[in-house]
Amino acid sequence: MRVGVILSGCGFQDGAEIHESVLTLLALDRAGAEIACFAPDTAQTKVVNHLTGEEAGESRNVLVESARIARGEIADVKTADADTLDALILPGGFGAALNLCDFALKGPEADVNDDVANLVRAMHAAKKPIGAICIAPALIAKVLGKDGGPTLTIGTDAGTAGAIEACGADHQDCPVEDFVVDKEQRIVSTPAYMLGPTIKHVAEGIERCVAEVLALVEPANVA
Repeated sequence: MRVGVILSGCGFQDGAEIHESVLTLLALDRAGAEIACFAPDTAQTKVVNHLTGEEAGESRNVLVESARIARGEIADVKTADADTLDALILPGGFGAALNLCDFALKGPEADVNDDVANLVRAMHAAKKPIGAICIAPALIAKVLGKDGGPTLTIGTDAGTAGAIEACGADHQDCPVEDFVVDKEQRIVSTPAYMLGPTIKHVAEGIERCVAEVLALVEPANVA
């Protein structure tokens, strides 16, 4: 079973949330899945000093930064082929809402990176499961919200939930240790650090989310 993981940089304030990304990779590896990491080969929307929380006056590449988490085993998302993947998972972090799309800046009016959107649509059209963690469900809502309105969660934040519903999705409140599954559309989501509070709570939700994504893979469709 081959699972694609889309990263969005390295660091929760401007890229992929490192805990969420590593926990996802660990859960997949423990389940025996082959992991294929991808990221856009584009400049980050912004770069943040994670020690001070202040924006830094520099430029970084999303793919290059994501390679830190993937230990170099990563490819440009434009090369990803849904036919060779059995499932797709998107960890969160502000990068998912800044670099994969700009939901953090535009809310329901957000634009999504074309290559990321194309891969999500292709996986969905092939009825292959998609997992979305933390704020990443906002991207899924934006891409698929007009195609049947998937049921998703980002936790319990009313403002973000409302923005997701404005994209055409149905939001469902969910605690950090749990997940929401839309079995008809094969989409699984979990709040992770949208709620926290610590890595052990986030880990429980991500592990359950990953397990559910893998359970939705149809054996007859394994690439």
